[in-house]
Amino acid sequence: MRIVDIREHAVPIHSKQRNSRFDFSLMDTSVVAVVSDVIRDGRPLVGYAFNSFGRYNCSAMVRERFGPKLLGAPPELLLDEAGTNFDPARAVECMLQRERNGAHAERCIPVGTLEVALWDLVAKIEQRPLYRVLADRFNDGRFSDRVPVYVGGGWYAPGQTAEDLRREMQGYLDAGYRMVKTKIGGLPLAQDIERIETLLRVVGGGPSLAVDANCGFDRERAFAYAKALAPYGLRWLEEPCDPMDYELYRELAQAYPHPLANGENFSGARELDNFLRYGGFRPGQDVIQVDPPLAYGIGEYVRCLEVSRRFGFGPEAMYPHGGNLMSLHVVAGLGLAACEAYTGVFGVFGGFGDEVSIGEGMATLPQSPGIGFERQPALWAILSQLTEGA
Repeated sequence: MRIVDIREHAVPIHSKQRNSRFDFSLMDTSVVAVVSDVIRDGRPLVGYAFNSFGRYNCSAMVRERFGPKLLGAPPELLLDEAGTNFDPARAVECMLQRERNGAHAERCIPVGTLEVALWDLVAKIEQRPLYRVLADRFNDGRFSDRVPVYVGGGWYAPGQTAEDLRREMQGYLDAGYRMVKTKIGGLPLAQDIERIETLLRVVGGGPSLAVDANCGFDRERAFAYAKALAPYGLRWLEEPCDPMDYELYRELAQAYPHPLANGENFSGARELDNFLRYGGFRPGQDVIQVDPPLAYGIGEYVRCLEVSRRFGFGPEAMYPHGGNLMSLHVVAGLGLAACEAYTGVFGVFGGFGDEVSIGEGMATLPQSPGIGFERQPALWAILSQLTEGA
């Protein structure tokens, strides 16, 4: 059993939306395929993944640095102890050979994307959905039939009106979601407050609405927004400032009475450990949002869970960033709080596919082996091109 090929391609997102800091007009992502020599129904089994949203493609590093390490490794070094399946943890060890300590941000995304693709392959070899494999490996076999979900929406868009925003959020509620998130920081504070008040009239109250500043505030603006938002009792205030500004987070946590959120820009467990040690986050209140493909993968996410527990944060505090089918499997398999959903944004990469339905704020789970990208027709049209002729 061995990996016989690794293929990648950079794909543009094609989005004109923006947050508080930048637009996505030039944003792209990498799709990857890890091809094995395991043959089923006359074709090799393949693991697929992409590197989530908000980061540019990592194709060159997959192609030139980390893919060759996997392809050049002795096959037995990539297998589990029984020799009957691949071991993503051993694959990561292989990819990190001859890499210096630190400098995580340069390699956590290509390594994480390949690691998630390997998990897709592992689950396909076992002929089970990925969440069931993760539940058995890391959660004593426990998983729920449905997973809480919320929508990451409310982006700034050219020519957007209050009615456009209201209609967007009402559409999410009509589709079965019960919690939504909107962007802040891209307009003056008074106009952002008007947006929030419009949305509160739609969703019915602060606990059903979160806001995301995408690290857009300096100290003065962070405290101005915290003061203005406090009366609304929002579900959380996400990334008000630079994710590594521990001191400012600590001060905000002392001043802002409602939940804060951070983590989607962390490279893994080490950065999460430092943040929880010094950033003032409050167990039982604040939210952690590490994104697996952007942070060394699912195995590293399990280490993030171990770190969070040491500081008093259980799975109920974990809301992984992502808004895609990969994240849904992680939430279901590890018993996390909820999964983000990107509905109608980020083109073919958002959403959960035709096996998943939404109702009363919950998502059903897919039954296809692996992640199930094959049941997302528009995305599968892109991924399948990677392995034509394989």
